[in-house]
Amino acid sequence: MRSIGLDIHRDFAEVAIAEGGEVRSAGRIEMTPEALELFAGSLGAGDRVAMEVSGNAWEVARIIRPHVARVLCVSPADTGIRSARAKTDRLDARALAKLLAAGQLESVWVPDEKTRAMRRRLARRARLVRLKTKAKNEVHAVLMRRLIPKPKPSDLFGVKGRRWLAELALPAEERETVDASLRQIEFCESEIAAIDRVVAAEALSSPEIRRLMTVPGMGVITAASFMAAIGEVRRFADRKKLVGYLGLDPKVRQSGQSQASRARISKQGSAAGRYALVEAAYSAVLSPGPMRAFYQRIRARRGHQVAIVATARKLACLLWCLLSRGEDYAYAQPSLTAKKLRRAELLAGAPRGKRHVERGLWSTNAAMRKAERELARQAEVAYERTVADWEAQQSKRKGAGATPGRASHAARQVQAPGPAL
Repeated sequence: MRSIGLDIHRDFAEVAIAEGGEVRSAGRIEMTPEALELFAGSLGAGDRVAMEVSGNAWEVARIIRPHVARVLCVSPADTGIRSARAKTDRLDARALAKLLAAGQLESVWVPDEKTRAMRRRLARRARLVRLKTKAKNEVHAVLMRRLIPKPKPSDLFGVKGRRWLAELALPAEERETVDASLRQIEFCESEIAAIDRVVAAEALSSPEIRRLMTVPGMGVITAASFMAAIGEVRRFADRKKLVGYLGLDPKVRQSGQSQASRARISKQGSAAGRYALVEAAYSAVLSPGPMRAFYQRIRARRGHQVAIVATARKLACLLWCLLSRGEDYAYAQPSLTAKKLRRAELLAGAPRGKRHVERGLWSTNAAMRKAERELARQAEVAYERTVADWEAQQSKRKGAGATPGRASHAARQVQAPGPAL
């Protein structure tokens, strides 16, 4: 059994082979499907191949995998190659082969083609949203440079706002900037709508995404972004593993006899999944329920920003429980979930024809919505009472200790029960 290391680049890959305790370089191969197929055919069924994750690593792994025993795609941060004193393509390939032969490499999870396609769509959507925001900022910059007060239309880029921009008396160069920015905004909006149509259609056929949409704050795009980031929830043994994968776990510093201190979150993981949860947290805290009570409790002690990140972490734990247990959110509001699903259907291209509305249906729906929000408020109050009772109990707890007034270490380590979310 041989251990083969590939240092992949855009046009070529450097090959190194570890066999019988020796490592040797095997030259370069071109980064073309034909050359890779020829190289894969020269490998043995018991060989193992290791490569670092890069833009083209998944396709290389797909071509080589049927010809060998195992293909490992490893994170560059786990190999230590980047911090090597001497670093060349040949040395990098030899280092991969040596680490693979020693059993010191751990493969990252390889997403399937459907997950990779969803990731690419959502990544392109995120770039278009940033480009659209930059174009809007260009228009606002023109208004600021020309000392033009804020417009009366609330939406500067809506129908009335665009009409107001068209009537402005601007110099030629500023008018060119405004018109070009508006054209760019229209292009981005059309491209985003096309992506949303495909994402919504796939999301509606996914039971996992529909389950996530029962949680307040989780829309179709947010839920799809989260599922694309994690792929398969069963690969996380518990919710702490998922929190660490998303980079929402706090960094810990401890040395010697000093106590462990927790600082900011690590941000070591999926940035797209972390961003989706933070965006969902901003919406979730506006809706009545246990999540808002949790946010308000943290905000009273640590401030708004820390509370939002803590809520995002709580959401990650909640979503892991829902997906791993196959259950919907216990405090879901059915009318709100139905509304989000209907919006997703319209986003996917469902007809917008008028439906036959029975007499008194709107008043019934309003009453149901009001009752659901009242139930959510009751759950929020129940969470607040649970936390208040626990804090009161802990304040009275004396513990055991030889010194009066000082509890033992074991008594101080009692943790609060997790909230029922």
